[in-house]
Amino acid sequence: MTSKTQGYIFALLAITIFSLQDAISKHLATAYPPIFVTMIRYWAFAFFTIILAAKMRGGIKATARTKRPLLQVTRGVLLAVQVVLAITCFAMIGLARSQAIFSATPILIALLAMPILGERVGWRRWAAIGAGLFGVLLILKPEGEFFDVKLLLAVISCFNFAFYVIATRLVSRDDSSMTSFFYTGVIGGVTMTLIGPFYWSWMSPGDWGWMALVCVTSISSHYLLIRAYDVLDAAAVQPLTYLSLVYASVIGMAVYDETLSLNTIIGSIIVVAAGIFTVWREHVVGSRATAAN
Repeated sequence: MTSKTQGYIFALLAITIFSLQDAISKHLATAYPPIFVTMIRYWAFAFFTIILAAKMRGGIKATARTKRPLLQVTRGVLLAVQVVLAITCFAMIGLARSQAIFSATPILIALLAMPILGERVGWRRWAAIGAGLFGVLLILKPEGEFFDVKLLLAVISCFNFAFYVIATRLVSRDDSSMTSFFYTGVIGGVTMTLIGPFYWSWMSPGDWGWMALVCVTSISSHYLLIRAYDVLDAAAVQPLTYLSLVYASVIGMAVYDETLSLNTIIGSIIVVAAGIFTVWREHVVGSRATAAN
């Protein structure tokens, strides 16, 4: 089996497990505060990152060495906020519709990369951005007489995650991926520990079992994603992440009795197509720039 084949297997497993984690998180967030659920999940995640860092060459001290401490802290906080927002969206909006809106993240990243990273965007990517935003508008289109304000929470979550990815791109210019991963877990864990206890809830024994499963899926999915990125670049992995939308739609309808409107289906197809094209164009432009240098 080639290393690239293994990479794709790792990526598919990671995305599948992430989707199961989202489904369980929705169940827990309907009964307990999303901040509390996120805190417990981050405790397991932070523990995992510390153990992983300790096994790296130079140990925790070497892994924690960063040239961009403020940006690393910002990344950790942004992702912790993102997890809370996403879990809240799953509970309030539903798995399928939330993931449909989240699928626009690559479009927003391309849009934000211009002023923040100074990247140039040609007419092809501008066309994909425009198409993707049109798809999002279709998903957000009111099905009844009034616009569902709750959907704006998913849009805010989408922007928040886009800023996290932009910050990750910036910090990757100076720090290793393992250093960034370490700060993601530790800073997120610290952030949630400062806030989460105010939302503490006593869970039923059965729900503690579900929470334990969320922690296990969180650790295993992140580990598998790390293994995938060891042999695949982002342009290869990103299109696979759209499977999350398929999983969310199937689980949402089969388990939580969610329904998908025609606008949501058409909008999702447009957003996914535009997102895949955007990622592909970024890869092509990046490859040409590297070859020119």
